[in-house]
Amino acid sequence: MQQFILVLVLVTTIMVSPNQIRADSSPSLPCSVILEPLNKQNKNTKGVALVYKVKLTPSFPRTSISIHALHLPDLSTLGNYDMYEGFAFIPDEISWRFKLYPSAEKYDPTWAGRIDNITAEMKEVQIQVRPSNSKTKKLGPPILTNNIKYCK
Repeated sequence: MQQFILVLVLVTTIMVSPNQIRADSSPSLPCSVILEPLNKQNKNTKGVALVYKVKLTPSFPRTSISIHALHLPDLSTLGNYDMYEGFAFIPDEISWRFKLYPSAEKYDPTWAGRIDNITAEMKEVQIQVRPSNSKTKKLGPPILTNNIKYCK
């Protein structure tokens, strides 16, 4: 009988796990997610995205995504790019681009920026840092990335 109760408790715990419930819904805001490099040789390249609700106007709150990225590769090594951008998207639905600005350090600046006017539900959002060409508006491949489902 005790074994049956133990098995029943374990099965119930697995079936009603908070992780499973959260996987199917939007993350609880505010939260932050670590942005990891796609190129594992860029060991020092890291970033973080802060995602939260902002109420900047009398209308309903919007979602804000801000990015803080460190030790990004020199743009000249990546191709014809002159800046970095934050890029967030819901696959096959919508995307957002926003400029990241370098800090005052002459070498190896910190890049940061934000977007404050997102109205979509933050479900399955991918957040990235990408090189960009300000003249052609061409966006390069992701340098840092992560999914909002890992937001804590």
